[in-house]
Amino acid sequence: MLNLKVSVIGSGNWGSAIAKIVAENAAEHSDIFETDVRMWVFEEIIAGQKLTEIINTQHENVKYLPGIKLPSNVVAVPDLLDAVKDANLLVFNVPHQFLPRICSQLKGKVPSTVRAVSCIKGVEVSGDGITIIADYISQELGIYCGALSGANLAPEVAQEKFSETTIAYKVPDLSDSIDASVVRTLFHRPYFHVNVVDDVAGVSLCGALKNIVALASGFVDGMAWGDNAKAAIIRRGLLEMTKFGREFFPECNNSTFTEESCGVADVITSCSGGRNNKLGAAMIKTRRPIFELEEELLKGQKAQGVTTAQEVHEFLERRGKLEDFPLFTAVHDIIFKGLDSYALPQILEAVEQKF
Repeated sequence: MLNLKVSVIGSGNWGSAIAKIVAENAAEHSDIFETDVRMWVFEEIIAGQKLTEIINTQHENVKYLPGIKLPSNVVAVPDLLDAVKDANLLVFNVPHQFLPRICSQLKGKVPSTVRAVSCIKGVEVSGDGITIIADYISQELGIYCGALSGANLAPEVAQEKFSETTIAYKVPDLSDSIDASVVRTLFHRPYFHVNVVDDVAGVSLCGALKNIVALASGFVDGMAWGDNAKAAIIRRGLLEMTKFGREFFPECNNSTFTEESCGVADVITSCSGGRNNKLGAAMIKTRRPIFELEEELLKGQKAQGVTTAQEVHEFLERRGKLEDFPLFTAVHDIIFKGLDSYALPQILEAVEQKF
């Protein structure tokens, strides 16, 4: 009887979908987990009522995951510290640009015995270099953190349409009660199949970098160039993703990019119907600023690829490596420098020459 308390930090569409999965499993495995799963919600007023009250009474996140009933054991909590109090396992699921503020509030408040899983798709870039989100959480809070990423469009997962995901989790102490099998039990569902690996860097990078590729595929859609061109973007984007991991995170396994759901499968899904793909297409079709479109089309959600493209560009520029990653560089320049998307064929040719 472990009686582990689980808290989900974040309540967007992906955060709510993950909370649904975790709560279902907590209820089914009461020998391992405490039944109630707390979910931290950034409080908003919807039609005169607090969002947390709506979730706790109607069991639906009407703003970010409408039409999906959440289990009654998902408990929405507006105060971050209350949400994580006495938790044994934290599941992080917020836009990665908000993470530093959240970690600053949690710093010194979370025991070192707590374990975490990051579902956040991004990287942290500073003057010192680039850090995957799981490592950032570990460094800031002094706890072990794994990573979850896969071909997981939140609405489809919430609707219980079959999907796979990859979890990277390997605690240093083999006697740790919250081991990989416990984590798999928390997330695995008949409609959400989990494969556990130990490549935290690879899983994290796949989740972040695929969003840049998805923006490029959106540009292709916006130009109405067709599926052949999109396939070229996917293939060459994967080449740059793998190269980035191999060069800057040598502990990565190439197989994570090519064989796991977090790699090639997530790239295909994100380039087919993800929010980054849709936003990239809208930018090319309307010729409007991408940040303006993000606010209008995503209604409070964030397209992580925009921020990731900027951060990766900053990292590569400092190291004089922009020419080694022509597709990543082109996506950044199309968004931030007004590079015409008609340049993409030349960019793809440059990718071919690099590899």
